[in-house]
Amino acid sequence: MADGIEALVERAKGGNRDALEAVVVSIRDRVYALSLRMLGDPADAQDATQEILIKVVTRLDTFRGESRFTTWVHQVATNHLLTARVRRSEQVPMSFEVLSTLIASGLAAAGGDSSPEPVTAVLAEEVRMTCTQAMLACLDREARLAFVLGEILELTSDEGAEILSITPDAFRKRLSRARADLLDFMKGRCGVYDAKNPCRCSIQVPYARRTGMLDPDHLRFATTSTGNARADAALDEIVGLLDVGAIYRAQNITSPSTLIVALRSVLEQKPG
Repeated sequence: MADGIEALVERAKGGNRDALEAVVVSIRDRVYALSLRMLGDPADAQDATQEILIKVVTRLDTFRGESRFTTWVHQVATNHLLTARVRRSEQVPMSFEVLSTLIASGLAAAGGDSSPEPVTAVLAEEVRMTCTQAMLACLDREARLAFVLGEILELTSDEGAEILSITPDAFRKRLSRARADLLDFMKGRCGVYDAKNPCRCSIQVPYARRTGMLDPDHLRFATTSTGNARADAALDEIVGLLDVGAIYRAQNITSPSTLIVALRSVLEQKPG
């Protein structure tokens, strides 16, 4: 895969439009996943992904092959995400204390019933995605980036350090701190992390619906993580104690089909 993408990049730099489209297609899901994990809102993540991919396309000639292409793409993406304007999702700060209160309220509303009214799997998945994303939002940006790169995208400490322009030791320390913070929060609370814990995503659904945190008619995450068929169809049109990171890696994040449509016009305007 690495050799394949590098060859495509060289062809794209030489003016091959099909190769350019293939390069964008090969990286868009990874850029979207990074944006979503950092920003927490699918709409914000889609906007950021489009902006990042446009930067990649317009700056492709500056890639000199001194690092892996995917490493360069992650550098472009992280720089953008750290310096871009404040997004809607970032205007309401989240903390572990606030999230803990919300979880406790949902459990209290359920009255300790571990077998609440039946809910669909997609609604439980929506709660799961919302909660795990909220946990990430409780981390500061540096720790969140390290966790996303090291645990979710599974990059090495050397590559993560290169992307963030820090030493491998500093990257490992940031990653360790982020992992420890998430682990401490999940212990005793999250039933996904440990079946002995009281909280279940299905238990939280009724409370989330009553408080407006969950709108069954306008799902934010579950439709994104289960929309593979639509994304594949759109792809044809234009030529990825317990391991905390595993909870996030198990959530299949793919870029929405609307993003592909928006990018097509950009690719068509790129000089050949």
